[in-house]
Formats: sequence, C-alpha cells, structure tokens
Amino acid sequence: MTTTATTATTPATAERPTDRTPPHREGRGLRIGFWVAIVLVGLLLAALTAVAQRTGNAERAPLDPGSATASGTKALVRVLEQQGTDVRIVARADRIADGTVLVDDSQGALDPAVARRLARQSAHVVLVTTDPRALEAFGLDVEPAAQADDDRTVSTAACPIPAAAEAERITATGTGFAVPDGERTPAGTDLCAATGSGDQRTYGLVRTATPAGDVTLVGTTAALRNDTITTAGNAALALALLGGDETLTWYTPISGAPDAAPTLGSLAPPWVPSVLGLLGLVAVAAGIWRGRRLGPLVVERMPVVVRAAETTEGRARLAARTRDRTHALDTLRVAALRRTARRLGLPRSAHVDEVVRAAAHATGIPHQRVGAVLVGGPTHDDRALVAGAAALDELEQAVLAATTGDRHTDRDHRGARP
Repeated sequence: MTTTATTATTPATAERPTDRTPPHREGRGLRIGFWVAIVLVGLLLAALTAVAQRTGNAERAPLDPGSATASGTKALVRVLEQQGTDVRIVARADRIADGTVLVDDSQGALDPAVARRLARQSAHVVLVTTDPRALEAFGLDVEPAAQADDDRTVSTAACPIPAAAEAERITATGTGFAVPDGERTPAGTDLCAATGSGDQRTYGLVRTATPAGDVTLVGTTAALRNDTITTAGNAALALALLGGDETLTWYTPISGAPDAAPTLGSLAPPWVPSVLGLLGLVAVAAGIWRGRRLGPLVVERMPVVVRAAETTEGRARLAARTRDRTHALDTLRVAALRRTARRLGLPRSAHVDEVVRAAAHATGIPHQRVGAVLVGGPTHDDRALVAGAAALDELEQAVLAATTGDRHTDRDHRGARP
C-alpha cells in the first residue's frame, strides 16, 4: 500500500505546471526589447534627418534658376527667355553650349580642370564663386574678403565694365573681393562696385581676360535674385551680362558629379559606405553581447568596512612585492613619530625637529642618533630595514621608560641603533 501511494502521487507533483514565467526570462525579454527600441529610434531619427536635409537644401539653394523664392533667380530666367535668349540649365560641363556661360559655383564644387577648359573655350563667362581654386583657374588674382548683408546700393557709372556702367547703380549685397596684400591690380583686370575705404575696400564685380575672351566675377549676387532684381540698376546689369548672346548656359556644378571637384567621399571606393555601416552594426551587436555577458549589476551596501589589519597586510604585501624598503621603513617612522609626540605631550602640529629634540632630552640619547632613527635615509637592503625597525622599537621603549619613570630595563637605551 505504501509503495502504491507513493507511485501515484509523485507524477502529479512533478508534472504540476508553473503559473509564472521565471524572473530571469522576463528580465532578458525586457533588455532585448529595450535595445530593439533604441535601434529603431536611431534609424527613424537618421531617416528624418536625411529627409530634412534634402528638403532644406532644396529650399535654401541660392540662385536656383527654377526657384520663385526670394533667393532664387526664376524672374531673371523668364525675362531672358522673353527677350529671345535660349536659357539652358545644365549640371554637367559636357552639355555646355556655345554662347555666354553662367557658372554658379556657390557650393564650391567646380573642378579646376573644368574651369580652365571653360576659360579656353567660352568667350563670355559669368562666374559666381568664392572658391580660391576656381578663381585661380580662371586667372582671377583676387580673394574673398568681406560679406555685405545690407541692401545699400553703390555707383557703377564710372566702371570700365560696360554692363555695370549701363546699370549706373547696383545693390552691393553679396561677397566683396580684394587684391591680395602687397600685390598690385593685374593688367587687364577691371574692378567695380567698390565698398569700404582704404585697406577695407572690396569690389563686387571683377573682370579679367581669358584665352577665349573674358570672365566676369559677380560678388553682388543681389543683382540676380528675385527679391532685389528690380532695385536700382540690378536688372540692367543682369540682362546685359547674361543676355548678350542667343544662348545662355546656366551651369551649376553638383558635388559628386563626374566633372565636379573630387571630394573625400568620391575618392573612396564604392564599397566603403557599406563596410562602414556593417562595422556600425557589428559594434552595436558587440556592445549588446558584452552587456549581456557581464550580467546584471550587483548592489553592494555602502560604506564597506575594511579591517585595519587587512589594510596593513595589503600595504605590506604591496611594498614587499615592489621591494620598496625605503617606503616601508618611512611608514614605520611616521607612526613612531606620532606615538612618540603623543607620549611626550606634544601637539599633533609639532615639527619633526621638536619631536627629535624632546625625545633626546627625555631619553638622554644624543640628538643625532634620535634624528637618524626617526628620520634616517634610504634603505638599500633587508638587513637595513630590519635594523631600522629594531632601532625604532628600542627608541619607543626608551621614551616609554622615560615618561613612566621606569628606567630599569634590560636594554641599554643609550645604545639605540640608528
């Protein structure tokens, strides 16, 4: 009967299902869910940032010939087309046609080799840039010096550039250029739309000769914009510069294009972005793996009490391991100094010399010997360490005997070893 009852009840106890999930599995699920949420949020933020940058760049593109915003130039393009000029908007240098060429290099993406080719082939080039490489390639010996943000106008009636002279006054808003320090204006170079005075004088229009004709650098970009083209003689300047030929090629170099100036990204092999992305995923996975392997944090109650004996033994082992005998003996000397000063009734702020003098006076041991014991010098071997410790012990015994009045000891305190 006993055997039967045991057999019947054992399976029921062993097969009883659990009602709750183990705590460690719940914690693991929470940790995995947390990291998955972090990765998803990061991907979402990256996507939103990319979309915002693309949208923002499209809206803020300066001198965009198809933009009707304040910084665009759609109004100028429409007027040119109404006057019979064939305006061709291109982003590649191999599509540039004969006639006037407007190079809008506001992004600094123009390849110097393309600029030199345009200088040899195009009779009239209107350049908008602040890139020193493009300026040098076109033979413009000037440099960007100042940025004008006000809407004031300047006189161009006496300018040797015919288009500027016809305009009489133009808006100076844009970039001002200056001749480098210590250099004279090169022969064949015309400077117009001056602002400032003395060493601060800059010019908004610069024209120089090229092998095929001429290039006009336009820093006063307000003369082309939708919001200021009707101010003063801006329209006259823009139409005269760009509408002189039957065809106007509006060339805007784009970063990353085959004929654009090489960048770090374009010089890198095409597989580099994929490898960098893969390395980023590997780093995240390694961080999650290592975090799981370390396990949960252990909460330890503070402060932790460490016995003085353990601290002393640990420091002694450290000194023995590094063979720092001098430091070990100095530790014993400092402790002996404190005990001796306290026993002689000296304050904690007492100088070492005071303790030495007091100990010598109390024990009758010569002052030099007491100083050699309590201060001493470097310890070179184990024998000197043992001798120094024994001398400290003998000195403390002598001080104890002198302060308690018991001078009958089995040691000759006056012969304490230094």
